[in-house]
Amino acid sequence: MWFIVIFLMRYLLKLLLMYKGWMYESRGPGAKISLKTKLWVSVVKVLSGWNKPKLYSFQGSLPRLPLPAVEDTMNRYLLSVRPLLDNDNYKRVEKLAVEFKTKIAVKLQRYLILKSWWSSNYVSDWWEEYVYLKGRSPLMVNSNFYGTDAILLRPTQIQAARAGVIIHLCLKFRRLIDSQELEPIMLQNMVPLCSWQYERLFNTVRAPGIETDKLVHYQDSSHIVVYHKGKYFKVLVYLRGRLLKPAEIQVQIQQILDDKSEPAIGEEKLAALTAGERTHWAQIRQTMFNRGHNRTSLHCIERAAFTVSLDDMEYGYDETDPKKLDEFGHVLLHGKGYDRWFDKSFNLCFSTNGFVGFNAEHSWADAPVMGHLWEYVIWSELEIGYQPDGNTKGTIVTNPPAPIRLQWELNKEEILSAIDISYSVAHKLLNDVDLRILMYTKYGKGFMKKCRVSPDAFIQLILQLSYYRDASRFCLTYEASMTRLFREGRTETVRSCTIESTEWVRAMENPNSSIEERMALFIKASNRHQLGYQDAMAGRGIDRHLFCLYVVAKYLELESPFLQEVFNEPWRLSTSQTPYGQTSLLDLKKYPKCVSAGGGFGPVADDGYGVSYIIVGEDTIFFHVSSKKSCPITSSTNFVKQIEKSLHDVQTLFNDYNKLKKTNKPITD
Repeated sequence: MWFIVIFLMRYLLKLLLMYKGWMYESRGPGAKISLKTKLWVSVVKVLSGWNKPKLYSFQGSLPRLPLPAVEDTMNRYLLSVRPLLDNDNYKRVEKLAVEFKTKIAVKLQRYLILKSWWSSNYVSDWWEEYVYLKGRSPLMVNSNFYGTDAILLRPTQIQAARAGVIIHLCLKFRRLIDSQELEPIMLQNMVPLCSWQYERLFNTVRAPGIETDKLVHYQDSSHIVVYHKGKYFKVLVYLRGRLLKPAEIQVQIQQILDDKSEPAIGEEKLAALTAGERTHWAQIRQTMFNRGHNRTSLHCIERAAFTVSLDDMEYGYDETDPKKLDEFGHVLLHGKGYDRWFDKSFNLCFSTNGFVGFNAEHSWADAPVMGHLWEYVIWSELEIGYQPDGNTKGTIVTNPPAPIRLQWELNKEEILSAIDISYSVAHKLLNDVDLRILMYTKYGKGFMKKCRVSPDAFIQLILQLSYYRDASRFCLTYEASMTRLFREGRTETVRSCTIESTEWVRAMENPNSSIEERMALFIKASNRHQLGYQDAMAGRGIDRHLFCLYVVAKYLELESPFLQEVFNEPWRLSTSQTPYGQTSLLDLKKYPKCVSAGGGFGPVADDGYGVSYIIVGEDTIFFHVSSKKSCPITSSTNFVKQIEKSLHDVQTLFNDYNKLKKTNKPITD
């Protein structure tokens, strides 16, 4: 009976979570919620909040990602490309879409219907395989992303102490995942998000293959691997089944920092193999790392919970020198090209002056999962604290296990030559990165709330205006949205360049347009963007459906001019908002300086920009802008200037509009 009751409750919750109407209802001041949504909310709260949920409590209750109708996807696609095409090109694409819809799309959709029935998610496995694992280009810059420290805080300037605390907290987070004590993230405190991606946060490596890579996850790991001055060390982080305390890990890290031995031949730049071409690394791995010390040491790195880089240089944030923040981003995105093991799920990076950040591999999960870990670590660090002299708190009763130096046999011409080839590729790639980080403090979420506009829509319109001013044209724009309201959901694309946004941008650039006209177009464009974002979250996106149709077409060896047209379009503006406040731990009123600068990624297109942004607190926004120096028509510095100008112009627009409203307000007795 108890089993039947639990099963019925889970199935009822699954049916209720299929309803997405609540997302489209306004929650602003004075907004009315429909009776249907009110009833839905009351029942969902009862079913999802009757006891404290564990991390995977709702996995069986999450609905599957719905498969859109081809007709709907075609209509949304044509609407999204209309502002980017002239009349002749639009008619050509429209004709291709009609031919596709009436001919092979019917057959392709049947295959997807079958897949949506028997798989947990009809997109995620193909997305992981074809977008990530089959990619042969370097992970560094092209795929991996980075995250920065809480730059306004300086809890300690001692490298070993900071490493001891951060490593300890990361391992505590792993324990919360393993025991499922970590609570799932709930939207509106009642709608759960899928927690599937947390499974591979630790003990995971992307192993290179000749044609496709493979994600390997180990059930447990009792050690981490630390890189310092060209040497690798295995560090045991458990003693008699107990997780080592921060003070004990600090002792281990200090022993590594004090080690004066020289790297083995080829050891210093060994990780360049993970930064170069994937097929090249796979071939060397199969032939030169299949036996002896090389196999043992490589296995040790790949089985580690995560890897740590103790950098031998200072970096971080300096209020008097904005370029320091740019350097911080460069160090975390690519380092020297050989001091990060880019295959691991994530690398922690520590500077000699106590700053920390991470570099994360992308195929195993998306940025919000790393963001959740990072929020937990940064906040918990404030709670743990340090001694007045900057060292970790606590006493050491028993000496922790000493770090073990990994042994290598790299003194062979074939291995050394392979390392040099990969390093040459990595060095060329990292030197081509043009990265700027903007810390904008003139206004933030507080002003946007007063404007009664979605902060994300606000920033996306700023980026549209900035790109138009920079390039004198519009472009296909990618914004990542999550689909974790569904089981094993990952991301969907929001096409931010819309008919409405282009009309507003043209009005802003037209000196003859009035304040009222610009304001009306801004509100219209922001509402349109918000609708597109809601559609993406609700499983009504465009690009993942088209991607799966393309995969089926390739499998069946069917040629489609329409799909070729779709996937030949470059994303010249690729954007992503770094989530903030995923947990209830962060309290900016208590710790107003606990502000992470977010993170970033490399440009997706050779002639485009990669833009990541995070809105923190009431008056701070960070932008991470990347492009390629080799491209003559892009400049991250100029794009950042355009963002600052656009932010100022939109603030002026709202202020002028409010003044105009007050001036025109009728006088009453």
